[in-house]
Amino acid sequence: MSLDLASTPVRSLRTADGCLAYREAGSGTPLVLLHGGFTDHRMWEEQIRAFAPSHRVIAWDARGHGASDNATAPFRQVDDLAALLRGLDATPAVLVGLCMGGGIAVDCALEYPELVRAVVVSGVGTSEPVFEDPWVLEVAGAQQAALAAGDLPGWADAYVRWAAGPHRDVADVDPQVVRLLRETGLGTLSKHAPGEPDHHVPVTRTWERVPGIDVPLIAVNGALDSADHLAMAARLTELVPGARTVTVPDAAHYPNMENPERFNAELAGFLRTLP
Repeated sequence: MSLDLASTPVRSLRTADGCLAYREAGSGTPLVLLHGGFTDHRMWEEQIRAFAPSHRVIAWDARGHGASDNATAPFRQVDDLAALLRGLDATPAVLVGLCMGGGIAVDCALEYPELVRAVVVSGVGTSEPVFEDPWVLEVAGAQQAALAAGDLPGWADAYVRWAAGPHRDVADVDPQVVRLLRETGLGTLSKHAPGEPDHHVPVTRTWERVPGIDVPLIAVNGALDSADHLAMAARLTELVPGARTVTVPDAAHYPNMENPERFNAELAGFLRTLP
């Protein structure tokens, strides 16, 4: 029977700096889903449905995203994640993160290894990304220019280009995927005011430290993602002992949304290998 997501309400966990929102379904080994930048937990709907019958699936909204509160003081995303995992008694957890969420997952393996059973990343290396591909720089520049001009529709037009990747047009992507990314992106953007303080504190020396990660790790990338995102994921799996990379065809930066059947199969296969 397919899971009715309407029956799994969004809950919140109070922290020292406001509340973190999350959706939870199922029981068993904790499987924690960490979304990409500007989106929210809704990008994982197909994974919540697929894995709730066998796992305790928790999909959060990172601070300042979705239904989670904005920061009012300096904070680290990894500390928020640790607070969520401990507050929900969901450790050790398998962390599955896309882009920003993957960086947070790697940070957690570095900063709080006792909370982590395994790590799955998609389209990312660590929380210290390296961007040099002309297509990536052009899309990021278009987003920044639109924001500076107060052109939110223009920002969204640039933002959804990540879903297409450098080898396709947005028109080639499932319209439902584009619609959800636009909706969640604009929703998160609407939570923030121009010029507001950036309270986020980064984790440092991540690339230097990742060879010390000693939990299973896999990168599940979209084959049509940008050269930068694929290169960072490859670099991560080369540095972490025993890590490996698999590729999801017919998908760019959001393989879990574009090709959920294949993404879920790769994730399920990885979960079966865990001790």
